[in-house]
Amino acid sequence: MLPAYVPNSVAACFGGGRPIDGGRTLSDGTRIFGDGKTYRGFFAGVAGGIIVGLVQMALQGSLDLSFLPAQTPLSVLLLAVGALLGDLLKSFFKRRLKIPSGGKWPVADQYDLVAGAFLLLALFDPAWLLGAVTLPVLFWILVLTPLLHKMANVIGFITGVKDVPW
Repeated sequence: MLPAYVPNSVAACFGGGRPIDGGRTLSDGTRIFGDGKTYRGFFAGVAGGIIVGLVQMALQGSLDLSFLPAQTPLSVLLLAVGALLGDLLKSFFKRRLKIPSGGKWPVADQYDLVAGAFLLLALFDPAWLLGAVTLPVLFWILVLTPLLHKMANVIGFITGVKDVPW
């Protein structure tokens, strides 16, 4: 899951610039995604996820990591892109629910990246998803994701990358 976990933090660190929605609103008067979703953050986040995945793939050949699912170029790409597409989709729905950028939406805030990554994997690499994400692996993803999310957000808040610690 590292290629899916890394992109949001990288996007927060290196984001900024032109918002993906260009400042546009829908008929309900709210922004499509908000100022926090930028092209630079999206592409930097995807690049960060891909780099981590490539490192994992390189280590697969030199270390005994047989207890972990083996990454492939396609799984790495889908995990990284899917995580940020899941975050974008969550932001779209947060705006529809009138939850401001940075506002809390429990559960969705923690699992959006997992849902997006799994959806892309299910669509474009279902064999990898079904082979790699066994029930024990899924259990640990569900347990560790909110803990890692909270830890990353607190660190981001302390370092000034994020405005809120959630």
